[in-house]
Amino acid sequence: MTILLLLTSTLLSSYFHPWGVVNAQSFTIRNITLSIEPSTDVTRDTNVTLRCQALVSISGQAVLSREYTIYKDSNVVYTKTSSTPEDLLYLLPEARVFNTGKYKCTVKIESREMSSDVKKLTVTGLSKPVLHLNKGVVIEGEEVTARCTAPGETGSIFFYFFKDSKEFQDKHTSSNQAEIKLHFSSVGVHKIHCSYTVLVTPESFKSEDSNNVTVSVKELPITAVLEIGPQYKIYEGDQLDISCSISNLLHNSESFHLYLSQGDSLLSSGNKTTTLKHVMVAKAIDPGEFECKLEIGNIVKVATKILSVTELFSAPTITISPAEVFQREIMKITCRCERYASERLTKEDVTYTLDPPQSSLNPGGNGVFSGRALHFEFNYTCVAEAKGIKKHSEALTVRPKVYVSVPRISVDGRAVLGKPFKILCQSDIGSLPINYTLFKDYKPLSTTSIKLSSQQAIFTVTITKPEEINKFMCEAKNSHREGGLSKNLITAVIEPLSDPTVTVLPSLENLYEGGYLDLLCSIRGTPPVTFKWYREGREQPLSTTTSNQNYTKHNIPLLSKESSGRYYCEAFNHANNVRSDNVDIVVQLAQWKKGVIVGFCLLVVSVLVVLCVLCFRSKRGRKTYSPPTSQASHVCMKTNFPLPTSSCSSSHLSSPIVGKREAAAELSV
Repeated sequence: MTILLLLTSTLLSSYFHPWGVVNAQSFTIRNITLSIEPSTDVTRDTNVTLRCQALVSISGQAVLSREYTIYKDSNVVYTKTSSTPEDLLYLLPEARVFNTGKYKCTVKIESREMSSDVKKLTVTGLSKPVLHLNKGVVIEGEEVTARCTAPGETGSIFFYFFKDSKEFQDKHTSSNQAEIKLHFSSVGVHKIHCSYTVLVTPESFKSEDSNNVTVSVKELPITAVLEIGPQYKIYEGDQLDISCSISNLLHNSESFHLYLSQGDSLLSSGNKTTTLKHVMVAKAIDPGEFECKLEIGNIVKVATKILSVTELFSAPTITISPAEVFQREIMKITCRCERYASERLTKEDVTYTLDPPQSSLNPGGNGVFSGRALHFEFNYTCVAEAKGIKKHSEALTVRPKVYVSVPRISVDGRAVLGKPFKILCQSDIGSLPINYTLFKDYKPLSTTSIKLSSQQAIFTVTITKPEEINKFMCEAKNSHREGGLSKNLITAVIEPLSDPTVTVLPSLENLYEGGYLDLLCSIRGTPPVTFKWYREGREQPLSTTTSNQNYTKHNIPLLSKESSGRYYCEAFNHANNVRSDNVDIVVQLAQWKKGVIVGFCLLVVSVLVVLCVLCFRSKRGRKTYSPPTSQASHVCMKTNFPLPTSSCSSSHLSSPIVGKREAAAELSV
């Protein structure tokens, strides 16, 4: 019974406290707080404390094991396990800029874990760097050790070294000092200082400059010597004797190198050679700066000289005459040197040739060449030579012009009488620019200049008579060269349509049902002509015909009353379109229908006349004789005709036979 009560108590406790059981005791982590003391913004050398406080609620007197972790910029910097509820303290004594960052505290109890909010700590202020050199006085090329220190700083540090206020080297370390080797190649007093930057991702903090350290560099007595002969005025073609040597070379000197150069060209070099010699011919066009360079370890000694060379003669110039030359036309090329050293040579000492030598031009004197221009473009270069010196002129490109050909004259589009149209004048060949002139009856009308191959010589004219078209011609010229007149313009002239007339066959008064109808549309103008027949009330044409004649016919083979209406025609050619007047077509009845109607009318009239006659006789008989009623009825019945009673007179009744005859006679009438 006791065991059952204990189990029941345990289950109920687990049910009402589901968040944890520690030795039959429950707990919950309510909050984690991180604070930075004395402040989140401090200066260097401040003692900073990070306090992590965990607020945990427990049931009973159980002892909980708490694991504290401090993070800086997501990296673990400190971990501690504690069984007391006291706050965790993480100390940063004499804080440095490197301690700047984002901090967070995490507390883990068994499987439960909770973190605080992130706190940003900012430490400002860097110590002044200290620079130290192992030597203060050195000889050029001698090595010096420089050490830059950032007192008390930690972290990732970049050190920068400056010589005479110009940065010349840097070094990255994880300590608070950096050491480098210096070499001085220039003589004099130099000032050295350093600085550093602490890298705290993603920021960096730069220190102030260090103290200045002065270094005195003494000159090494070794020098480079450059000598060039002759030493007096030098002309092109003179021989140059050039010497590059070392002066005051010490016997214990380490390995050295000599270099002799002219501009970008290395003339000579040598290792452990005290003298370099070079011989060359002086040229005015070559760079005049020579250099003798000595390298001993890190020491460089340089001697330079600028040499002035007097020209024997200037570079030749090349000209052509005439300035514009046509294919196969005689031309002349002249080569000349504008300047020459009269104390060394005369004009006759300079000879001229053309390059390439296979040129078709023949020499006609010193520097003069003549011949016929080629059919194609060609480059000529003049070569002047004297005392072994050759000089070339700039290339002269000769582009022989092409004579303009006899132009062709044509119409651009169609020539319509009375309307502006365009005349095109064009030569098949000819060098631009070409001037085209349009003539009419040999009188110039207009001139246009064509300067681009994409342009055309187009003239706009108007004529009123077809025969005027053959009076046009054009002329082409280029560079005062005539290409002759073209032939007369020959082309078809389109006359606009006019005077549309509709003729009706047969005549309007002879149109009957059952007959035929021919509508003839005639116009004036140039064929081909497209005719269209219309009937008012209908949008679509009755017929469309294209004809090379000036007329067309529309036929209605069988007329009816429905054929009546208003008809007209339209005509089109390349110039315009016209419309005729309306023609009223009225179709009359057929002749046989008229005869039937007339016969029917006559029949009706005849019947009416008979009836009138009968009525008249009937009235007259009653007045002459009136037989007895019984006899009259008898006689009328014997006749077997439905005669009126009045027609049975006394004369008919006098004798049966006589009555029958008279009755028959009346009926015949």
